Amino acid sequence: MSIFVDRNTRVVYQGLTGSQGRYYGLLNRDYGTQVVAGTNPRKAGTDVDGVPIFATVAEAAAATGATASCVFIPAPGVRVAVLEAAEAQMELVVVITEGVPAHDEAFLFNKLRRDHPDVRLLGPNCPGIITPGQCNIGITAGHIAKPGGPVGIVSRSGTLTYQALYELQQQDIGVTTCVGIGGDPVPGTSFIDCLAAFEADPETRAVMMIGEIGGSAEEEAAEFIAEHMTKPVAAYIAGVTAPPGKKMGHAGAIVSGGKGTAAAKMEALAAAGARVGQNPTEAGDLMVEIVAGL
Repeated sequence: MSIFVDRNTRVVYQGLTGSQGRYYGLLNRDYGTQVVAGTNPRKAGTDVDGVPIFATVAEAAAATGATASCVFIPAPGVRVAVLEAAEAQMELVVVITEGVPAHDEAFLFNKLRRDHPDVRLLGPNCPGIITPGQCNIGITAGHIAKPGGPVGIVSRSGTLTYQALYELQQQDIGVTTCVGIGGDPVPGTSFIDCLAAFEADPETRAVMMIGEIGGSAEEEAAEFIAEHMTKPVAAYIAGVTAPPGKKMGHAGAIVSGGKGTAAAKMEALAAAGARVGQNPTEAGDLMVEIVAGL
């Protein structure tokens, strides 16, 4: 149940025949990703610019050897789409779709943990995952990501994911893999999942972590960093100026009961040994200093 993808990863796009799925599926194919199939039960037997369309993920996997799925299905259909991919034994299911109901996310999280423990769910409401120069699954702009490492990135924020990639590229610093986990209340993959993967990856020598207000995921990640990470971490928490009780951007980015504030998260990360920036650019500068000292 690896998080990482590479040039050998073969991907089926659920929703390739829709406008967004087609745009990003073909864009990622042009980047070098092996986009080997799409699915649409009403258009099976057709193709999208040469990419064959199958009725189901299972049929696509049997015909193409796909092991990863990218979901561009509208929110009401995501639950069924993810279960279809899981039952087809996809190793990685990346859900780009925004607006998936929280009860569907909770159902999928528990269903996969219980019945499909070998399936890695990334998202929903995430930008996806990119291993620069090799494989891009989702909506991240490949041209802003420099390949070659040594930095791994994990982020709750899509926009700040792109900024982190661009800031490092401008400093001539490469990235091993960048994972956007999404900002919804029940993500399929957590900060800790990604931190553990980066800690175990010999090519990743430092990690940039981008969090947001709301929830306790960053505090939990701080505990993991303190106890298990030997690689340096630079971090930034978005939402320093967010008013209490107001939802900012993502469904999970809401401060309630005095918990989940940016200040509390920053303090926890700093206490765990991470270097915490006050803004995205400062976090990038901190990573430059870290890389210089590797």
